Amino acid sequence: MPTRFRKTAKGLAEIETRAHRLSPRLRALLIMVDGKRDLAALEALVPQQAEAALTELMSQGFIEAAGETPAAPAAAPPAAAPAAPPAPSPALDFEKLRREAVRALTDIAGPAAETVAMRMEKARNADELRPLIAQAAQTVANMRGRSAAEAYAARFAQV
Repeated sequence: MPTRFRKTAKGLAEIETRAHRLSPRLRALLIMVDGKRDLAALEALVPQQAEAALTELMSQGFIEAAGETPAAPAAAPPAAAPAAPPAPSPALDFEKLRREAVRALTDIAGPAAETVAMRMEKARNADELRPLIAQAAQTVANMRGRSAAEAYAARFAQV
């Protein structure tokens, strides 16, 4: 199974401070490491020498292996009437929405959206996130066109 990668405390600190002055290619890859993407997914985002760059980030202590990507689960037999899931708290909904907005932005715009993505990650509530979603949509428009920006903005309009 493919290995997933996540940032270490040193990697998280580097995102915030730029203290180690990583090259733009390594920094962009470090930003994309999220604990969910495996080598194949990262190679799709950074096709040139992604494996070597990941090895370098690991050797310098910025990232670590987070485990293996789980295989697709086997089809389970249908269960009786499923129990209703507990209602998620508003704080969890905001956290999930913020993560999705940042991930979508970095998937669309890559390292060019780093500044806006970092500011979005620091947003503490919907009032702080709302104008950043608009900035993110503008970044998407500059890179992928108006229709992509409108789709991004519509996806996160509930903020």
